[in-house]
This record gives sequence, C-alpha cells and structure tokens, in this order.
Amino acid sequence: MLPEGHAEVETTVRAVLRDVLGLTDDRVAAFDATTPLFGALPELDSMAVAGVLTELEDRLGIAIDDDDIDGETLESFGALTRFAQDKALA
Repeated sequence: MLPEGHAEVETTVRAVLRDVLGLTDDRVAAFDATTPLFGALPELDSMAVAGVLTELEDRLGIAIDDDDIDGETLESFGALTRFAQDKALA
C-alpha cells in the first residue's frame, strides 16, 4: 500500500521535470519508476539538477541538503520520486 500523499508527490515530481527541463507532457507522462534520468536525458545537466532540486523544495515545502544528494538520487524517475516522498512524507 502506498503512503498517503504518494500520488501528489509523484505528480509534483513530474511537473517539476516538465517545467524545469522543458519536457512535453506526453514525454513526462510516459516516465515510470525505471526511466533513467541523469545521464540519459540531455536536458538534465548539472545546472538543471540544481533547478530541479530547488523547485522540488519550493513546491513540496521541503529542505534538501547537499549531503542528501548522491549518485542514485537522480538515477531514475523512481529514485527521484522516492527521494521526494521520503522528504515530503516523513
């Protein structure tokens, strides 16, 4: 069973990726848990990572420290969504 708020966080992660990276709704809607992000999406470079994380902080009302981020955080859509859920639903 998914925790309460799971769908809202996932929707927010999709919206942030769409808005910050300039992706189409259809492209973002097709993302599943295994969709690779960093290194696979040319739009998601190191500068865009900062924008994505800042926007997640703003929209979810969370704080993200540099120590929170590692190579796996942006590895896939599922990893990023789990990270955001852990922060927002804690």
